[in-house]
Amino acid sequence: MLISIDWINDFVKTPDMDPGKLGEKFTLATAEVEGILTSGAHLTKMCVAQVLEFEKHPEADKLNLVTFEITGGEKRTVVCGASNVKIGMKTPFAPIGTVLPGGFELTPKKIRGVLSEGMLCSESELGLSEESQGIMELPAKAPTGERLDKYFKETPDVLLDIDNKSLTHRPDLWGHYGMAREFSAIFKNPLKNPFDEKWQKDLERNISGGNSPVKVKFDGDSAGIGYYGLTVKNIKVGESPAWMKKRLTAIGLRPINSIVDISNYVMLELGFPNHIFDRDLIEGDEVIIKRVGEETTFITLDEEERKLVAEDTVICDSKKALVIGGLMGGLNSGVNEKTNTVFLEVANWKAAQVRRTSTRLGLRTDSSQRYEKSLDSHLMKRTLLRLLELIIKLNPDAEVIGGIEYDGKEYWKDEALVKPLSLSKINSVLGTELKSEEVKEILESLDFHVKGDDPFAITVPTYRATKDIEHPDDIIEEIGRIIGYDNIASTAPKWEMIPARLTPAQALHRKIRDYMVYHAKSFEVMTYPLVGEKLYKNASWPINDDHLLLNALSVTQNRMRPSLIPSLLEAAGLNTKNYSEFRLFELGRSYLKSKDNFQDERSQLGMVFYDHGKTPFIDLCNHVETLLQTTNIPGELVPIHPKFKNPLISEDWGGIHPFEFLNIRVMGKMVGAVLSIHPVLLRKFKIKGHVSMAILDMTNFESNRLKDKTKYKPLPKFPGSKFDCTVVLDTDRPVGDILTSMKKIKIKEMDSFKVLDIFSEGDKKNITVRASFIDPDKTLSGEFLAEAQKMIMDNLSKSGFPLKK
Repeated sequence: MLISIDWINDFVKTPDMDPGKLGEKFTLATAEVEGILTSGAHLTKMCVAQVLEFEKHPEADKLNLVTFEITGGEKRTVVCGASNVKIGMKTPFAPIGTVLPGGFELTPKKIRGVLSEGMLCSESELGLSEESQGIMELPAKAPTGERLDKYFKETPDVLLDIDNKSLTHRPDLWGHYGMAREFSAIFKNPLKNPFDEKWQKDLERNISGGNSPVKVKFDGDSAGIGYYGLTVKNIKVGESPAWMKKRLTAIGLRPINSIVDISNYVMLELGFPNHIFDRDLIEGDEVIIKRVGEETTFITLDEEERKLVAEDTVICDSKKALVIGGLMGGLNSGVNEKTNTVFLEVANWKAAQVRRTSTRLGLRTDSSQRYEKSLDSHLMKRTLLRLLELIIKLNPDAEVIGGIEYDGKEYWKDEALVKPLSLSKINSVLGTELKSEEVKEILESLDFHVKGDDPFAITVPTYRATKDIEHPDDIIEEIGRIIGYDNIASTAPKWEMIPARLTPAQALHRKIRDYMVYHAKSFEVMTYPLVGEKLYKNASWPINDDHLLLNALSVTQNRMRPSLIPSLLEAAGLNTKNYSEFRLFELGRSYLKSKDNFQDERSQLGMVFYDHGKTPFIDLCNHVETLLQTTNIPGELVPIHPKFKNPLISEDWGGIHPFEFLNIRVMGKMVGAVLSIHPVLLRKFKIKGHVSMAILDMTNFESNRLKDKTKYKPLPKFPGSKFDCTVVLDTDRPVGDILTSMKKIKIKEMDSFKVLDIFSEGDKKNITVRASFIDPDKTLSGEFLAEAQKMIMDNLSKSGFPLKK
């Protein structure tokens, strides 16, 4: 929305400062200024030219070479295609370098071989009208050579391009007078109110009263709130005065005729829409506001046929609909060059219903945009009288017939909105030390009425009470923005900051995230808890209707997932395109069928390790074991056992690698698994390489805080020792059997043991294991280490794991 500073100056003196700084201050205090334009700057470079002679262009029959005089008797020649050029006429001349409206800059140019030294301009090229025939002819008395801005007595106008989205809560700012009120408060300059009681009484003297030729009436429930009407005769529809056309053109509206331009001018000035009918096109002696009642069609002013439904509101005469309430008039209701008598309409409409009709019809107008913001009914009469004032100004013979007609809500009986507010509350919220006088001055500059000292009784102006100001905090915000948030000193909070105590689930999740990010070097992902049948099929996951949604968002999100595994597999497939190795994890929700046939929401931890070259299974197992210790979950990795089924993953799922699978057991129950994904399934996800995954049900560990069983001991004073050995076993034998065998070895100084590496070779696989030894009281002797190593090798051999030769 464009705002004219020249127009604003009608109501308040704006400060003499750089337009950029002016826009910045307005942005910080009220609404975002997206851009700053200058209207009329081209006139300062143009001047009045007098045509001396012209002749046909030697290379073009429709072009003329025109010679004219400008400042100080200087002569210029340009190429001109206007048919109305004649000797002695005065016309505007734009020299090289002039930037015309629309951004067109004049540069030296040869036209059919002849150099043109500028341009003689038409009204449309000057931005004074939409269309024009030929170059503009100025009066004979126009001084030759005089600058056009001085001749037209115009100064360049600064235009602020305001972001509409920042004004959606401020219906009072959709007109220049409301904007002027903001400038007055921001820059502390007095606001002129030309629409006071004296002004109103002076205009009402033109209204003699008596019977009006057009009555207004609400018929049943509708979108209407209130409706004013007034009939005026002896109207002449013609061209608007230059000052009005200039302002309308500057802010992007095309001047049409004097009556339509008055309607638009008043809307842009006061922010309240209106409509002017040709009285002769209203059949009967009343206009009726009502719902359509049934589906019908209606042709609007833009000659588009609109389909209306029963709930839409229209303004009708005795036979037909004339206007869609709050949106746009009908094709045969507006004024034309033959109009002599007009009916002025100023009405207010319910915001929600206007918005619904506008959205359904795909029809957004200047009127509907304003009505959607909830306008103040108290502004209706002012708008009507301002229309009357301008009509009389442009039509001195105009005469009101009858009196002002009104029907609708008696808004003048509404109680004013009064909010109590204390000075201590204001200073506490803003972090300021304002005094009562300062608060009063700020609020009164915004037209709030303040009574009392502390607490204040603050009466909200009606045009701010429709939607904007609802709570005392809204008033505090008004004070803060006028002070300037950048002028409020930063201060530390004056209360004790006590961090919130984490719930057991939050504490557990934080530990898991810390470990996975800082130690396991993993990235957290978040996948959707709703999945589709296609993902199930790709993952070869069992499909049933237990998780099917009745009102699904789409076919790709029509089921609640029973596990994180398919979702994480999909995420892994996307990432293998860009990385040769990575690690992902997710703390998410899955859904399992409960005993009573409902869905049981479960909290799960899923982990994915990917490596293009070798299997990450052992690495994942080691991290799972460490994570269990870190989170104080008393778990262990155990091989598959026919007596113990895993509720999270079926052991006959086709995606499991046959030789890389371990269950996670906690206190005798299977709560998760560590596994590698079968190469056949990986190909379905277009994954080249190795993927290992872990899934762990965290639900039972989130309800209570797990006791920290970490045992702390001093750093060892004596060096430890490590022993690695490689054993051979068949490819169909689980690696977990080796770990089970190692647990049977009873050596007090053996601190830990783990699998380091797996290497497949034909129908055998080589497994490297490591045992670590340490004694806190002495250095381990060579004899002890030799004996411990022999015990390990003998145990492995007896268990069927011969050493690699």
